[in-house]
Amino acid sequence: MSEDVRKQIQALRKEVQRHEELYRKKHAPEISDFEFDKLLDQLADLERAHPELAGPDLGIGDDKAEGFQQADHRAPMLSLDNTYDEADFRAFGDRLYKALGGSGLELIIEPKVDGVAVSLTYEKGRFVRAVTRGNGTRGDDVTANVGLIREIPRALKGAPEVLEVRGEIYMELEEFQRLNAERETEGEAPYANPRNLAAGTIKLLDAEEARKRRLSIVCYGLGACEPADAFGTLKDFKAKLKSWGFPVRDDIDVQQGVDAAWEAIRRLDTLRRGFPFPTDGAVVKVNRIEDQRRAGTTSKFPHWAVAFKFPPDQADTVLRSISMQVGRTGVITPVAELEPVLLAGSTVGRATLHNAGEIAKKDIREGDTVRIQKAGEIIPQVLKVVLERRPADARPFDFEGRLKELGLDATREGEEAAYKLRSPSREMKIRRLIHFASKQCLDIDGLGEAVAEQLVDLGLVDAPVDALAVSADQWRLLEGFKEKSVDNMMSGLADARNRELWRAVHALGIPNVGMQTAKDLARHFRSMDALADAKKPDLLITKVGKKGGVSYESVIAGVGKEVSESILSFFSDPNHRDWVKAMRKAGLNLAESTVGGSVEGVAGKTFVLTGTLPSLGRDEARDLIEKAGGKVSGSVSKKTDFVVAGEEAGSKLTKAQELGVPVIDEAALRKMLGG
Repeated sequence: MSEDVRKQIQALRKEVQRHEELYRKKHAPEISDFEFDKLLDQLADLERAHPELAGPDLGIGDDKAEGFQQADHRAPMLSLDNTYDEADFRAFGDRLYKALGGSGLELIIEPKVDGVAVSLTYEKGRFVRAVTRGNGTRGDDVTANVGLIREIPRALKGAPEVLEVRGEIYMELEEFQRLNAERETEGEAPYANPRNLAAGTIKLLDAEEARKRRLSIVCYGLGACEPADAFGTLKDFKAKLKSWGFPVRDDIDVQQGVDAAWEAIRRLDTLRRGFPFPTDGAVVKVNRIEDQRRAGTTSKFPHWAVAFKFPPDQADTVLRSISMQVGRTGVITPVAELEPVLLAGSTVGRATLHNAGEIAKKDIREGDTVRIQKAGEIIPQVLKVVLERRPADARPFDFEGRLKELGLDATREGEEAAYKLRSPSREMKIRRLIHFASKQCLDIDGLGEAVAEQLVDLGLVDAPVDALAVSADQWRLLEGFKEKSVDNMMSGLADARNRELWRAVHALGIPNVGMQTAKDLARHFRSMDALADAKKPDLLITKVGKKGGVSYESVIAGVGKEVSESILSFFSDPNHRDWVKAMRKAGLNLAESTVGGSVEGVAGKTFVLTGTLPSLGRDEARDLIEKAGGKVSGSVSKKTDFVVAGEEAGSKLTKAQELGVPVIDEAALRKMLGG
């Protein structure tokens, strides 16, 4: 019996760890929060009943990621315990009432924004850093990316000596839909939900990519505060936050007692339908700070707060068919084509099916009645099949058979969940070419979607680099290309051959390699050949711990395990190595230039840009520094050599002054660059 329980516990722990990895690290959850909490409860019940079989703490909720510096929270940043029904919520109220000696309960009710928890630290009224929750005591320093959120005040007048402001970073639904529209235009699978995209954006090591996505924040909580008695109630604290310019939510006033709080939760469930952000519940907190201290905490949760999770919106509809969507990298995503149905205020006609394994696991068949849900997702997911309504002639879905029907030659590699084309489709060729010619790659003016389609359809371009070899006579075959257009294109292609090395690296479209990573790789390897020939030790240092555990240390800052594996996998493909040969044959620059480049006093130095410069744009200043052999970083540290400050310079200037880092203006930078 004990052996059966041991196996059950081990299986549950493995399943919990897998879903935690999908949610926290990969931002691609396969189950809802409710389903995950049920797994945790099942594991906890078993380990309580059999403590001799219990394993070590699983670190649930730890969002620390590879490639980030970490920082401690001055006060623990705890998670919230979840409740899903009225009885559980009232039991929370009873416990709280007893803990406070029967005194009246003043409760704050707020929407539970579905985003990423963050702590903003202010010292002497100046914003100094932003740190994710991490494990509650230590998290990732994400100051550079959080600094892109304009709603965060840089200075607070009359603030306590030290103040930690807790908040939730999220992505508004409108911004999420805008980015997904771009994804669909590029032939990529849409992002699953705003929460995952917000989390992924905060953890982007590519600052340029992060700038393309607009994040928002709502602030609600008090962390460390010196002096400790600066605020008497949470309501007073939120009013002060509002006066400083922080975004706060005060949709519902303070409630007296559990009955009033429950009615407020029900009211909030209606109000949230009109909010511009995703919300999956209500947070209930004790208003008086002293009462919070009296109620106390566990090692994970405060006793004075709870999250009531709203049930996900669900509907039943017929799955008409399963279609296949092919992305730029060749990954195939199955999509459920549904009988349109009203769900959470909008008509839904499609839902994600994730991958072949998900279809097989849930035994989803065309013609089935399926239950779909939105649980923080804008794009619904198929929750399950309504088996009692399954048609008699419904047949198990043959994923590989459907691929053959569609003429898609695809396979799965290793433990990968997704199928990927062995050779590119027309759509892939077009998307790759558009990326290759984009402003952040080789910047070939005039080579947009319409031109890319013609080049592929005429058979002039198979791999993106083929565009560099298209002759003037061949350009004349394209619709709309007269002599002037042809001359402009030939001139643009000549310019593209002389672009910086990092642009060629970025143009290859290596998965997980954005513009900043391409610059880091070019700076480190100095040539495309050196990058293509790189081995694992050139990118990652393997470390074996005392207990046999293996960890990796990046050779290049910001190029972690996932990115390194993408690079090695990309260049292990003979087709991709042929691209490099074709680039060289076409005369593309494949080496880091030093002629007229390095400038003494700039080469090898690290710069941080902050504020608005008089005449130089941020990207222009970055390019000038990098061409002179310098490096531009997004955050100030002891390793920073210079901070270039313009008007409205914020926390980076303050940090530089605290660390004694030299601060210069644009005129001084121009002088260093030789005018």
